[in-house]
Amino acid sequence: MLLPPLIAALEALDLEVWEPFARNNQVDFSDSSWAYQVGQADYRDVIAADGIFAVVNGVPPDEGVMVELGMAIALGKPTFLFRDDMRTATDSGTYPLNLMLFTGIPEEGWQDYYYTSIEEINSPDKALARWARER
Repeated sequence: MLLPPLIAALEALDLEVWEPFARNNQVDFSDSSWAYQVGQADYRDVIAADGIFAVVNGVPPDEGVMVELGMAIALGKPTFLFRDDMRTATDSGTYPLNLMLFTGIPEEGWQDYYYTSIEEINSPDKALARWARER
C-alpha cells in the first residue's frame, strides 16, 4: 500500500499528516448523511491545513483529491503533488497532469513541487523539505 510509506516520509520531515481516510473513520457510516459529513470534514481539514501534499495517481486522478486541491489553491495554500503513476493524464507537452493542478505551484521550478517517488519526498533540494524547514 502506498499511503503508509508516504505518511512515514512526510512525518520524517516533522510534518503533521492529516490523512483523510483515517480521519473519516470517525464518521458513522450507518447514518444516511455520512457522505455529506465526510465532504464537510474534508473541507474543514483543507481550511485548517498549512499545506496540501496530494497523491494524484490515476487517469484521471481521484475526483475528491482534485476538489481538495482546488480548494487549497483557491485558499492560497502551498500545494505539492505526488504521482508515481506514469500513464499519460494530460494533453500538455509541459505538465504531466491537467494544467489546472499546477496553478498553485510556481511557473518556474514547478518540478520542485512535483514528486514521482517516495525517496524524493525527503530530498533537501525539493520544495516540500524547504517548506518544512521554514515553517
